[in-house]
Amino acid sequence: MFCLSILAVTIKSLADQLEDLLPQTQCTKCGYPACRPYAEAMAKGEASHNQCPPGGIEGVARLAQVLGKPVIPINPVNGIERPRPLAVIDEARCIGCTLCIQACPVDAIIGAPKQMHTVVADLCTGCDLCVAPCPVDCIDMVELTTGLTGWDAWSPALAAAARERHDFRTRRLQREREENDARLAAKAAAKLREVNNTHTLTPEEQAEKARKKAIIEAAMERARLKKEAADALKKDAP
Repeated sequence: MFCLSILAVTIKSLADQLEDLLPQTQCTKCGYPACRPYAEAMAKGEASHNQCPPGGIEGVARLAQVLGKPVIPINPVNGIERPRPLAVIDEARCIGCTLCIQACPVDAIIGAPKQMHTVVADLCTGCDLCVAPCPVDCIDMVELTTGLTGWDAWSPALAAAARERHDFRTRRLQREREENDARLAAKAAAKLREVNNTHTLTPEEQAEKARKKAIIEAAMERARLKKEAADALKKDAP
C-alpha cells in the first residue's frame, strides 16, 4: 500500500509537469477530452508524446525531455503542425443556435439564443471544435500566425490563460448540472407530496396514484445515485 501511494504521487507530479508543457488549446486532437487527461495518460504510459499538433515538434521535444524519450514526428492521425488559426463567424449567416458556444472549451464565443454570435479573438485557441456543430456552416478558421507554428505561434502566458478559462468553464458547467439536478429533485419531491396528500380515491385512482408514486420514487432514486457517483468522482479527483 505504501509503495502504491508513492507511485500515485509520482504519477500525479509527472502529469502536472506534462500538463504545464501542453499549449492548453483543449482541442481534443490528441484523442483525449482536454489537455489534462492527455497529460495523465502520458504519465501513465498510455499515450505517446507526439499526439499534440498545436504544440508542434517543439512541444514534442519538451515532452520528450521530461519523459526521457526521443523526439519523434507528430502522429499524422492526430493532425499536422500548422499556423495558429482563429475562428471567425459570418454574422450574416449566424442563426443564433448557441451550438458553437456550447462547443467552445474556453468560453471564447459570446451571444444569446436566436441572436448573432461572435468570437472574442483574444480568447480563441484555434481548437476547431466550434466548426462541426454549426448547422449553417457560418464559421471559418482563418490563419492568424502566418509562417509561425506550434509554440512559435503560442506562448506560456496564452496557454495559462486558456487553461484558467477551461477550468473555470468546467467548474461552472458542473455547478449548473448540480443546480439543475437539485431543482428536478425538489420538483419530484413536491410532486410526491402532492400524490401522497390526495384523499378519497376510487380504486382506479388509487392504482394511478401508486403508479405515479413509483415513477417519482424511481426518478428520485436515480437522482440520488447520480449525485453519489458525482460526489465520489470529486472526492477521488487529484
